[in-house]
Amino acid sequence: MSYASIIDHEKQTAISNNRFNLKTVRQLVISISKATGVPESDSSIFADALIDADVQGTITHGISRLNIYIRRIQKGLINPTANLEVEKQFGSVLTLNANNGLGQVQASKAIDKLIPLARNNGISSCTIRNSQHFGALSYYCNQVAEKNMILFATTNCEPSMAPEGSSEAFFGTNPIGCSFPTGKNYPVKIDLSTSLVARGKIISAQKKGESIPLDWALSENGEPTSDPSEALRGTMLPMAGHKGSALALMVEIFSGVLTGAAIGPEIGSMYNDQDRKQNVGHFFCLMDISAFMDVNIFKERIDHTIDQIKSSKKRPDVDQIFVPGERSYKQAKESLENGIIIEESTQSEIKHLCTELNIDYTLH
Repeated sequence: MSYASIIDHEKQTAISNNRFNLKTVRQLVISISKATGVPESDSSIFADALIDADVQGTITHGISRLNIYIRRIQKGLINPTANLEVEKQFGSVLTLNANNGLGQVQASKAIDKLIPLARNNGISSCTIRNSQHFGALSYYCNQVAEKNMILFATTNCEPSMAPEGSSEAFFGTNPIGCSFPTGKNYPVKIDLSTSLVARGKIISAQKKGESIPLDWALSENGEPTSDPSEALRGTMLPMAGHKGSALALMVEIFSGVLTGAAIGPEIGSMYNDQDRKQNVGHFFCLMDISAFMDVNIFKERIDHTIDQIKSSKKRPDVDQIFVPGERSYKQAKESLENGIIIEESTQSEIKHLCTELNIDYTLH
């Protein structure tokens, strides 16, 4: 279930102290974005991408990041009216320049360009340079899955993770994403960072004043730390040791080297570098399932695969086996029923933006 399919559901504005109606939040994000120069149509794309992350339960990539995007627009570090430029086209392959626009907006527009190319040719692909952090990969992958297509996506990020054996940040969390349509009510959704955990979880722990597990990150001195502030100054650790480090390198090559975007430490920090752009790179490869086999047969086969996995012998402490994407679907249903969670620190940031921009704060 995508955010787009449930946005019209009507609920009261404030459902509880920290849960809010989707339409109310969406309109407020659009108003804030427009007030900082983002065109209305792009503001809608931006709001949908942010809110979808919260709907799916990925709150570290949702409304909690609104403030930093807006501040970077105000500082001239993001161009709110940037055009997505096609620098080169070779068959169904596009080389795109985001021109320092909002990552969510430019990535969504790139998908719109790739879909008809894949319909005509079975597969299409693009590189995107000169972009920003663009939220959760699964947002774009799920959109494509709803059209009975498959998107494989990667993005590099500001340096926060050390390669295997190093104590110095070089890679970002460098996520990999892919979603597959099914005959169930949800897609199989793969969206994972190549770090042991997403950096947003450490940022969230810092905001809450909580500690983190010792195996998540290293301090500046290369020592394990439970202090999120030390971790953010130091470096995160890759998942699965050298295997995670190898995957992070693969993502860096797809997203940085191949795109012409910044690589490793060349990428500007969204939070710390308030004097330079990010120049993040993205890589998309989109496949039309019908070019490979009948879509209904594909869904029958993937549903059979899911059923086999879920009916396999469980471990003693497991009640139910989930496939990737199933929990997100359950979370989306809860968000529809009860509203999305917005933490108090994020509410305060939004209130401040509203006061500054002379916009009514509607999350009461």
